[in-house]
Amino acid sequence: MNISACGLMCDTCKFFSKECDGCHAVKGKPFWTAFSGNVSVCPIYDCSVNSNKLKDCGLCDKLPCKIYFDLKDPNTTEEQHLESIKTRVTILKTNN
Repeated sequence: MNISACGLMCDTCKFFSKECDGCHAVKGKPFWTAFSGNVSVCPIYDCSVNSNKLKDCGLCDKLPCKIYFDLKDPNTTEEQHLESIKTRVTILKTNN
């Protein structure tokens, strides 16, 4: 099972093994950062792994934090975004 720092299941992502090998493999620089303008590293990965030296957000007392709520896929509704956060938090808490 390949779980990203934010709790996404990499193995189920349509971009896994095509544009992305998982956030840990690419050190927080998934393909989408190239299109995001001023973001070179995923803010969630940067906070949890680079700044706080955690394996993932599941080990952080602030989960889910403001970064989770602010970093929304523009292709999802607000309801889908909130459900995704809930699912990812559960995955992280279950696997730590």
